[in-house]
Amino acid sequence: MNRVFIKTYGCQMNERDSEAVAAMLRARGYRIVADEADCDILLLNTCSVRDAAEQKAIGKAGYLQKRKKKNPDFILGILGCMAQNRGAELLEKLPDLDLIIGTQKFHQVPGYLDNLRAARAAGVPVGETIVDIAEEAGSQNTIRDHVLMQDADAGAEAPPQVSAFVSIQQGCNMDCAFCIVPKTRGDERSRPMDEIVAECRALAERGVREITLLGQIVTSYGRRDYVHTDGVSPFVQLLDRVHALGGIERIRFTSPHPRGFKDDLVEAYGRLPKLCGYVHLPMQSGSNRILRAMNRPYTRERYREIVDALRAVRPDMYFSTDIIVGFPGETEEDFAQTRELFEAVNYDMAYIFKYSVRTGTPAATMADQVSEAVKESRNQALLDVLERNSVRRNATLLGHVEEVLVDGPDKTGRRFTGRTRGNRVAVFEANSRLIGQLVPLKIDRATPSTLYGELVLIGVESPESRVQSRTLSASVPRL
Repeated sequence: MNRVFIKTYGCQMNERDSEAVAAMLRARGYRIVADEADCDILLLNTCSVRDAAEQKAIGKAGYLQKRKKKNPDFILGILGCMAQNRGAELLEKLPDLDLIIGTQKFHQVPGYLDNLRAARAAGVPVGETIVDIAEEAGSQNTIRDHVLMQDADAGAEAPPQVSAFVSIQQGCNMDCAFCIVPKTRGDERSRPMDEIVAECRALAERGVREITLLGQIVTSYGRRDYVHTDGVSPFVQLLDRVHALGGIERIRFTSPHPRGFKDDLVEAYGRLPKLCGYVHLPMQSGSNRILRAMNRPYTRERYREIVDALRAVRPDMYFSTDIIVGFPGETEEDFAQTRELFEAVNYDMAYIFKYSVRTGTPAATMADQVSEAVKESRNQALLDVLERNSVRRNATLLGHVEEVLVDGPDKTGRRFTGRTRGNRVAVFEANSRLIGQLVPLKIDRATPSTLYGELVLIGVESPESRVQSRTLSASVPRL
């Protein structure tokens, strides 16, 4: 009765939260299993950004209730943003839930499960569903434990994990008109810088080579807790300290806000070689009128200034973004301005969403809601632009050598996969001893989303040949 499966919906923050819950449960003696058919306890860590995400999780939980009827000892819980957003209201549709745990109570999950299991073992009626969605001071500091691939409970030996997420900040004070995150995640709360650096150091000692710093508004890190020093924000101070750690070869972060890209952060891309030349820069709309309606505190002109400044520091910078089409009141002219800026920035990746009504947000009650047909048309128009951009950018890489961090075997198990500094997925033939190494890869083929190539190494064993020479050093020069 101690086998747990955690299914995660949504963003990297949710993935990191699930990983932390898994680590806390393992420390308490629970087993984390890879197949939900093998579990005694199933936890759904949910998303509320769009209604579709909530409905997917509700549908999954409804299906799992059938399992509870066959096996009354089976434990089913909902965690995270939807739990925080809906609370006990979920019981109207899902009366057989055992747990409803909000975003500031993940660390309480092991204790609640212990109590449920103990009561059932003693034959004591459990009673009402456990619902805990209260705020808790310091809860951001509980997301610090990791379960890496090599820690897996399954019997098969897992390849070493070479990249990891590190949560540095939670909550949001931005109050965008379309967004429910301030309700589900609470106010901004940052972790102590020393603790974050210690976590990154410990990960490096376990073989992690790439760190992604996470926050709802990651660039707002520490703005209430630390002072700017010589014009350097607390977030850039943290980047400097993580950059200084031995073993960490790459640094990324998500999700920022355009207002966080002051001179100090732009300049950091020019002086910190471990900071990858990839920026996720949410635009949401290219219309100043719609940006004001969204309560986004920047203009299309300021947004373009940030892009140009970053490309001035690193001409080969890769950009991704978030876009919402069909926001209430969005006209054809507004969308034309969004498309114009979208094409001008020339994004390499984008998350394009059709506006979804979220009850409790200002946008939900705005006039001039846009029809689903118009949203779909605008969504597809931007997807078409994105595909052309991706094909064009990848075509420029053909014949070039890119630095790749080797992650491990691909899904087929016959080749290996890794990511470039620009966050492009690459597939190639290699040897398992290169996992965790930075290697040069010559690109010979590309699709819109994936690069294919050959390692250009001297003295490295390949599947086709065995060259008797020295092993590749971990410090392959950057290309």
